[in-house]
Amino acid sequence: MDDAARTRAAAERSVGDVEPAALRLALTDRFADAEMTPGALTLLSARALDPDVDAVAVEEHAAGVQLIYEGLRLTRELSQTEPWAAADLDATGDIDADLDVLAADVSVSRGFYLLARTAAAGKAVETVRAFGRDQTRRRDADPADASALDRNLEADVFELAVVAGTAAVGGTAPCALLSWAADLAADDDDRMPAAGSIPDSAGDEIAALADDERLASSADS
Repeated sequence: MDDAARTRAAAERSVGDVEPAALRLALTDRFADAEMTPGALTLLSARALDPDVDAVAVEEHAAGVQLIYEGLRLTRELSQTEPWAAADLDATGDIDADLDVLAADVSVSRGFYLLARTAAAGKAVETVRAFGRDQTRRRDADPADASALDRNLEADVFELAVVAGTAAVGGTAPCALLSWAADLAADDDDRMPAAGSIPDSAGDEIAALADDERLASSADS
């Protein structure tokens, strides 16, 4: 099973107890169509520092990152498309939009739950707060600046992925690794690059950047 498939399966398992069934289906339907790149990068980051790590042990971390991204991505979509603008409030046409709002909330909260007891918890909170600030600022921004503010989400989530992945095996993500991850997110014109677009050299780069930090810390001590 590849990293994207592992992430998708773990994300689906993580919402398996969500009720009602229509809400659970709204979540899993989005997972089916989504790029699992954040989760895949989480797994890759763990494996880069510990090639022998059991992927199963890191799947919850990957799912946590993916769920946070999916929830924020859906929130961004809803805030910009205003799905209720043409809805007949006396009919049932707005139900799908209501389910999407609930799905976004559940996705983020379940992602937090999966990362809550990990060293990535603080970065997860930071990611959500940064998203809120960016979406507030974009209200009065010109189109080019608004697009750039939107794009920050993918960069921030890639940073979260390398933090969660390295933390899962007892490592850390230094500033140089965070910058590398943010740049990787910006390499694609789409908002979320496909998992297959992660370069083959990514694992070696993650390991080298993390090792540089470890060597620097040893020298300082």
